[in-house]
Amino acid sequence: MKAVLLLRERHVVAEDAFVELRIWRVPDPVRGSHHGFKYALAYVVRGTCVLRYDNEAGKGDHRHRGDAEEPYDFRSPRQLLDDFWTDVDTWRPQP
Repeated sequence: MKAVLLLRERHVVAEDAFVELRIWRVPDPVRGSHHGFKYALAYVVRGTCVLRYDNEAGKGDHRHRGDAEEPYDFRSPRQLLDDFWTDVDTWRPQP
């Protein structure tokens, strides 16, 4: 089985910001992860990625918040999306 794309979306969330979401089901866990998903979720503001969740091969599940990188406890694709959107809401300026 090859990787199967489950989600690919781009959402404009402000005049100068967007979110890009990509999740695949993979036949074998990505090196460093212990589940059958590969993902890359990004929040980009004025051309700079300020928030990213991914499981790059060898690094495992982690997130970048600004310049900081920290492990991420992946539980499910739904929880991943919920956690990501919560972080996006924290970064977004409030009206």
